Amino acid sequence: MLDPPRTGAGKDVCCAVAALSPRAIAYVACDPAALARDLATLTGQGYAVTRLRSFDAFPMTHHVECLALLEPAGGRIDRTGPTKIS
Repeated sequence: MLDPPRTGAGKDVCCAVAALSPRAIAYVACDPAALARDLATLTGQGYAVTRLRSFDAFPMTHHVECLALLEPAGGRIDRTGPTKIS
């Protein structure tokens, strides 16, 4: 689960999380622009957005909370490297 500050998680954190090969990543964001930047990084690491919701948690303001669920694109991601076949 990622719940970064308004500036987003950033490329380094997103890559580090993706390197752990989680079966899913729940990302909570309070800035849709930062969420978009981080989603671009995570999709580049082999994850796909499977669900996306926005919540007007603070009515009468411009603030919107977003929740994105990412899962490995095409199934489980194998980051152990190529397997040698003898």
